[in-house]
Amino acid sequence: MADLLIELFSEEIPARMQARAGEDLKKRMTDGLVEAGLTYAGAHALTTPRRLTLAIEDLLEHSPTVREERKGPKVGAPDKAIEGFLRGAGVSRDQLEERDTPKGAVYFATIEKPGRPAAEIIAEVLEDTIRNFPWPKSMRWGAGSLRWVRPLHSILCLLSREDGSEVVALDIDGIKSGDSTAGHRFMAPARFSVTGFEDYAAKLKRAFVELDPKEREAAIWQDATNQAFASGLEVVDDKGLLTEVAGLVEWPVVLMGSIDAEFLDLPPEVLQTSMKEHQKFFSVKNPKTGRIEKFITVANRETADDGATILAGNQKVLSARLADAKFFWENDLRIAKSEVGMEGWLESLSNVTFHNKLGTQAARIDRIAALAREIAPVVGADVDLAEQAAKVAKADLSSEMVYEFPELQGLMGRYYAEAAGLPQEVANACQQHYSPLGPSDEVPTEPVSVAVALADKIDTLTGFWAIDEKPTGSKDPYALRRAALGVIRLVLENDLRGGLDRFFDAQLLRHEISAHHPKGSLGEAMLQTLLVEIAKNGAFGLAFRAVQGEVLGGTDLPSPIENLDQKIPDTSTDLLSFFHDRLKVFLRDQGIRHDVIDACIAMEGNDDLTLLVKRARALEEFMSSEDGGNLLQGFKRANNILSQAEEKDGVEYSYGADKKFIEDPAETALFDALAAGEGAISSAIEAEDFAAAMGGMAALRAPVDAFFEAVQVNSDNSVVRRNRLNLLSQIRKVCGQVADLSRIEG
Repeated sequence: MADLLIELFSEEIPARMQARAGEDLKKRMTDGLVEAGLTYAGAHALTTPRRLTLAIEDLLEHSPTVREERKGPKVGAPDKAIEGFLRGAGVSRDQLEERDTPKGAVYFATIEKPGRPAAEIIAEVLEDTIRNFPWPKSMRWGAGSLRWVRPLHSILCLLSREDGSEVVALDIDGIKSGDSTAGHRFMAPARFSVTGFEDYAAKLKRAFVELDPKEREAAIWQDATNQAFASGLEVVDDKGLLTEVAGLVEWPVVLMGSIDAEFLDLPPEVLQTSMKEHQKFFSVKNPKTGRIEKFITVANRETADDGATILAGNQKVLSARLADAKFFWENDLRIAKSEVGMEGWLESLSNVTFHNKLGTQAARIDRIAALAREIAPVVGADVDLAEQAAKVAKADLSSEMVYEFPELQGLMGRYYAEAAGLPQEVANACQQHYSPLGPSDEVPTEPVSVAVALADKIDTLTGFWAIDEKPTGSKDPYALRRAALGVIRLVLENDLRGGLDRFFDAQLLRHEISAHHPKGSLGEAMLQTLLVEIAKNGAFGLAFRAVQGEVLGGTDLPSPIENLDQKIPDTSTDLLSFFHDRLKVFLRDQGIRHDVIDACIAMEGNDDLTLLVKRARALEEFMSSEDGGNLLQGFKRANNILSQAEEKDGVEYSYGADKKFIEDPAETALFDALAAGEGAISSAIEAEDFAAAMGGMAALRAPVDAFFEAVQVNSDNSVVRRNRLNLLSQIRKVCGQVADLSRIEG
């Protein structure tokens, strides 16, 4: 057994690429070695800005000899067939062996592939890995053909054993492998030889290189928090920035500097974003006030003046950056506090395209505001506040601060709305309406914020469905899956009731108006009236026919409106199906089976997500019980017998059993249990007490089991048979009040 050490030493690798590159090096090398017959005990990859390192422990020093037996043509086959087999197997005719088989005598060839030394295999695999490395971006330099993320300077490839080490020889575009590396670029640039991984790591540390990125992260965080604590301050946690900074330095030296007093009154998020994006600084806040007062920067070297010069240079650059941020902030505040206020920003959004098929941001804001007003009563929000919040929620997109730092959209909207003197609910909605952005993001609970957040996401989804730009496979360029999950979480975590269909229909109509019907046209007038009708009764078909009679006196509809009666409901149904798919994924993570959800989706009212989930959770719990499992088997047996009989007889057995034709006590018991259960389950479903409904189902288990044990359904007496089939129909009907059990597996 031997240990393998590989180091690919280059100019600085971008921090964002390092972790993936380390994993790619490990996977490609280990996969290639194993495929060639070299197994190993363990492997780990480490990265710094200038090197990718791979260490493999207990690697076989020689691949095993492989013997393969290959079956050929029959004895006596044409010479061409035999010669083709010989070429493919790489053997001569005298090496073939004749064997008798049930189909006659057949030629067999035994192919032996001798093992090879590990060094030979490693050289081949490593060269292939380097030449075909999957960098997101790569470059060529000099006269060679090799591509790498930055110029590659040296290759360390070493097999080490207890009795010594061996350089694995390879030459890639003039870069020859060896046993040496270099230390820190400034503090220890000289090259030195190593004998194995432990020697390599120890010498690098003495040469001011911390090889492990996790160790660099830990050192940065510990020094930063200690320095902040000594000043009575706290470092703002930012794991992404910590990982990035650890990828920028090989020998981290933490320095804490001060922010000029003139910038301390900037919003803390502005300071934090500016320092992070432009300088890769950590923010240091006063825990008592929440104000950002200092910053942490990480140098890549120790200096004689303990970093004073580095810190002074950083503070000078930071002041210039923050001066820009202060200018943006003060200019935006001046506009927000003016008579025009945030409305002035909205005008400029008329010139900003949201999507070439979906119009401008201004048109989108009008649609969102109209929908937010309709959603407001459902979520318990004031309709006027919801509409006002929707109109100004995206105004900050025109502000200078958000233009410079797009990630601050929404947050700056809240600051500007507060400065403009708008109600606090409106200001909060400016920030919160983008949420939730992911599965772990906080969900808004303030009614106005919920209304605007739902309207924003529903408008996005209906818009892209209207132009047939849906997610396909792994492609989702407009984050529509995330938007649907956001709607699901907003509805469920706020326990909102009511169907989504009517909101889909309304917003699809608004997209139709925006795309095809200018203001003042007959189509626009009709569709605006249709929106009012949908708000009244929620049923698109009824609303459509009512408007046809009201506006046109029942005459034919103008084109392209005549097709909307089918187009809008079909699109809305397709979008709801997409929501159901997202809901399955969401609930699967909570332990609810997909078939249980399907059984509940098959019921009426499946656009009421809260009701749907309550039903699914109760059904999942019931199906996990002994009563649930046994009743499911009884239901499936009844359903199968009934379906076969209906197909055979060409009739539907759905009239209910008649007690006077009952012959067996088990029939009587089931008849009575179904009569009692139907009423109890129906009342429970109407009251949305799904636990009680499942209890009613559980009471059917024993009489259903007893019926099938004692009674033969297909009696010779046709009247009795028909009555028993009608009794089975009652089982299907009563159980079908809860869910479509035929969709449940098992």
